[in-house]
Amino acid sequence: MATVLAGTALLNDITLVRTSSTPMAIFRAAVRRIGLHIAAETTKYLPGRDVTISTPLESTTATVIDGHVVLVPVLRAGLGLLDAFLDILPDASVGYVGLKRNEETLEPQAYYQNLPPIDATTTVIILDPMLATGGSMKAALSVITPLQPKKILAASLIAAPEGVSAVESAYPGVSIVVGTVDRCLNDHGYIVPGLGDAGDRLFGTT
Repeated sequence: MATVLAGTALLNDITLVRTSSTPMAIFRAAVRRIGLHIAAETTKYLPGRDVTISTPLESTTATVIDGHVVLVPVLRAGLGLLDAFLDILPDASVGYVGLKRNEETLEPQAYYQNLPPIDATTTVIILDPMLATGGSMKAALSVITPLQPKKILAASLIAAPEGVSAVESAYPGVSIVVGTVDRCLNDHGYIVPGLGDAGDRLFGTT
């Protein structure tokens, strides 16, 4: 089951990114703020361990992240979430998976991959703003899963129920965190009501 966020400030920014007349700069800023909400939520799934530290008053037991975190934005739209996640997880490494959707088949096509070391101590968080058919997320997961990280998280801004179901069916061990889940996909495989093409709106392309 995907974790769906709540909160009026979050919903206000989701309204901004949905609105077709929102200028690019405001769209980018809203995506970043939404990313902060999502990033904070994903940290609930990170493994932790206890350490002993000294405060100005005494020694105490505290919690730190156990192992290494790798952020993997799906190019190019995933870049819109990257800075927010680095704000929350500043010690994370960053890898990239480049996928582009074929508008006829709706299937992702890989064109680039560059990943830091990933092993059994690593938690990987895949960043893809739009979880539509689930094809891009599953393609990214097919790259990451064979590396056998400790845990994999999928983070998206907006999801369709079809995409969530597709990822959960194919990769039941992956935890999904999304800003909101929309009604459905249209005949072209786009999320409705959605926000259009996240990459185009982030980078000013068509």
